[in-house]
Amino acid sequence: MSIERVVMAFAGTMILLSLILSWLHSGWWLLFTVFVGANLLQAAFTGFCPLAIVLGKLGMKPGTAFEKR
Repeated sequence: MSIERVVMAFAGTMILLSLILSWLHSGWWLLFTVFVGANLLQAAFTGFCPLAIVLGKLGMKPGTAFEKR
């Protein structure tokens, strides 16, 4: 998997997890959903994504997640 796909999978997992936790435990977990969404939005405009940096340093290769085939 490429860095982009891992970032998307991780973000989606965190959003779903926080929604489940907000339903089961406390509505405060929705703040985590807001944080993940805001981070995705700022990464789209700035190109800065902490998870992508960490994955790159761990040796993962960037990919062409949205390139037409």
